[in-house]
Amino acid sequence: MPTVLVTGATDGLGRALAERLAREGHTVLAHARNERRGHEALGDLLAGAHGEVRLVTGDFASLAGVRALADQVPDRLHVLVNNAGIGAANPTRERAESADGYELRFAVNYLAGFLLTALVRDRLIAAAPARIVNVASAGQMAIEFDDVMLEHRYSGVRAYCQSKLAQIMHAFDLAEELRNDGVAANALHPATYMPTKMVRAAGTTPVSALEDGVVATWRLAVDPALAGMTGRYFSGTAEARADRQAYDPAARRRLRELSERLVGQSDQ
Repeated sequence: MPTVLVTGATDGLGRALAERLAREGHTVLAHARNERRGHEALGDLLAGAHGEVRLVTGDFASLAGVRALADQVPDRLHVLVNNAGIGAANPTRERAESADGYELRFAVNYLAGFLLTALVRDRLIAAAPARIVNVASAGQMAIEFDDVMLEHRYSGVRAYCQSKLAQIMHAFDLAEELRNDGVAANALHPATYMPTKMVRAAGTTPVSALEDGVVATWRLAVDPALAGMTGRYFSGTAEARADRQAYDPAARRRLRELSERLVGQSDQ
């Protein structure tokens, strides 16, 4: 059975998805910020209650933490689910920075997944057919390339929405780059305001059931019926249109080149 890496697996969508995949017989690499948090949140899963689940750790507020996580991934990886993220209201509504000095939501929600994907790319190709799923959002705002880190006129909502659009743009780029290598890449808005820690922190009333988001993400990750499908954006289980900037090749190239510089991959 495939090996699936789910980032942000200690709560909400990530945890529920990891549990379903393990029950189905997949080997699940469940990501947590650190070992203490992982064992606290994933105790029963790690004990084999629902199948084979292995803990992998790395703090996504640090590029060094992302690299540490990549070192724990085996030589063959069938599915990467870039799910880890923080919302507009947590851990704070104020502007904050990552360990590397980047705006925190852009760093955790987007740059961490961008770097992780680059680091495990060869392992996905080795396991092809393989898949990459970027868990984004219907909340999207165009990248402000003159102020990507939002040092001026900061808004937690804008920071979050910009990072989510960046994830979609990343998925579209990956689909083009990896099409001939047998690796599919897609992005989705899993469901609207699921009852997760992120939604509760924002003081928002849940709209969708957690299972709605699990089903939508599971489809893109492992559903045999979607084999070979790539370069798409979904809202739930329905194909949808992202913000128009996602379809602008020049904007995607600009974001990719910026991201490569920020994570130190531009010479590779």
